[in-house]
Amino acid sequence: MLIRSVVADAFETTCRLVGSDRSASCVVVDPGMGIAERLPGILDAHRRAVAGVLLTHGHLDHTYAVTDICNAYDVPCYVHRADRPMLDDPMPWLGSEFGPQFESVLPEDWQWHPPTNVVEVAEGDKLALAGLRFSVHHTPGHTPGSVMYGFTGEGVSYRLVGDVLYAGTIGRTDMPGGDRAQTLHSLRLLLAEPDELVLLTGHFADTTVGAERDTNPFMVQARAAEPAARE
Repeated sequence: MLIRSVVADAFETTCRLVGSDRSASCVVVDPGMGIAERLPGILDAHRRAVAGVLLTHGHLDHTYAVTDICNAYDVPCYVHRADRPMLDDPMPWLGSEFGPQFESVLPEDWQWHPPTNVVEVAEGDKLALAGLRFSVHHTPGHTPGSVMYGFTGEGVSYRLVGDVLYAGTIGRTDMPGGDRAQTLHSLRLLLAEPDELVLLTGHFADTTVGAERDTNPFMVQARAAEPAARE
């Protein structure tokens, strides 16, 4: 089982390479700044090809290298239809605070080129890639089209959660399209999952449902609202 984490050159975005040992390929998840340049060496080290690019959402710190990778390896990228517009023009979705921060680290000659091979995903979809079966879970809040990708390998269940949740906190909801109430609803979906579910986050340390259930204040808040949501 391959789960390789590579931290991007900006904003500590964690890119993942994921694939079964039964496959000679892997998926690239959320390729941020600098990932396209480092990817060939990583693929060579693991003797893998690229099967596709999974995007947990459309923010530029997670999609910066998507077009270069899709073009270089002739593969599609997968994104929820609600975040598809971010791939056409990502800058307006970064907001008045994060936008200038991102612009400050962009190369002077940088231009955005949208990917052309895009597969839109939706809740309940199953993707057979790199010897694994990925389940798509629509979890809006950080962005309208935020998704988690679930998969199982070597008896362990994983969820690629992007910026929906981090260890001890959540992704910000004050950017265009963000919605705190939707994030809490999305977190309630995780409360039904087993404690052992491993959460591979888009930034910082990974965690589990069990670790977050009682210690993450936003999970606690989501749990407190759960009975009202069922009425």
